[in-house]
Amino acid sequence: MGNVNKKQMTVTPDLKNAPAPATDADLAIARRVLDIEATALRELADSLNGEFCDAINLIEGLKGRLVVTGMGKSGHIAKKIAATFASTGTPSFFVHPAEASHGDLGMIGKDDAVLALSNSGETPELSDIIAFTRRFNVPLIGMTRKPESSLAKQSDCPLVLPASPEACPNKQAPTTSTTAMLALADALAVTLMERRGFSAEDFKIFHPGGKLGQRLLHVRDVMHGADDLPLVAKDALMSEALVTMTSRSFGCVGVLGDKGELIGIVTDGDLRRHMADNLVAMKVTDVMTTGPKVTHEGALAVEALAIMNDRSITALFVLDDAGVPAGLVHIHDLLRSGVA
Repeated sequence: MGNVNKKQMTVTPDLKNAPAPATDADLAIARRVLDIEATALRELADSLNGEFCDAINLIEGLKGRLVVTGMGKSGHIAKKIAATFASTGTPSFFVHPAEASHGDLGMIGKDDAVLALSNSGETPELSDIIAFTRRFNVPLIGMTRKPESSLAKQSDCPLVLPASPEACPNKQAPTTSTTAMLALADALAVTLMERRGFSAEDFKIFHPGGKLGQRLLHVRDVMHGADDLPLVAKDALMSEALVTMTSRSFGCVGVLGDKGELIGIVTDGDLRRHMADNLVAMKVTDVMTTGPKVTHEGALAVEALAIMNDRSITALFVLDDAGVPAGLVHIHDLLRSGVA
């Protein structure tokens, strides 16, 4: 292959077999699907009743975990539902109904509850889990479109979905039904979050990694502490401020008042604006910018980033309740932590 001409290696696209561009007919089909599912969700919202509240009360009072199960497409939805509950303050996990019949029933404890999903309510593979919950008094929440089904009748809290049509042309493939299951479970999880006062700080505990965890970092997680701060007194000369500014390498220096409070800041921009003056002999109060933008350590790091972007600055002092500098957050810190 060493001396093969690159032009001979070029592959010419086969335009005859290229995918056809989307047509108006394709877009009409897509919009019809979304409209059918959106209508189903509106019907679902209107159908909520006391059974939903009973399910909320049951899950909130659990001493154990919420075990979610389902077969086939409902099983895929059940896995996502379990993950949503687990990440929002309700300990939860998925159990495959077929595996449950071969030993995994032992994963369900006396303090747990089961949320079982079945469009028809007659899924054969769920029968052993249903029987287990009835035998050992494990609360059962059944999510189905059939109110007269075995699952609905056996459930302590039957959550009946509207009998909305599936979105596929032959009305068979689980589409609308699985969308409704997912949405109803989201409604349960979010209602529980708000009941419990589940905060962004709580959310961060369950999402320490990835972009979501980075966006939930607080200023205290990324800031430099008090010992690292570039600070001078208000009666200092700029010669002293320049030494402090250079040694700390933040591109700024804070100016303190008589009580140690931050009254101003000298930045690289302030230096450029006074280059024609006898800068080193000037007082910091003659050069500083008063009323600088600041933040506090309990603020989210993304909020600090928003201030920096809005004001085109690269650093923020972090003040305590008395207005005294307790830290400093720099744009480089936000970049390293993945926030910026």
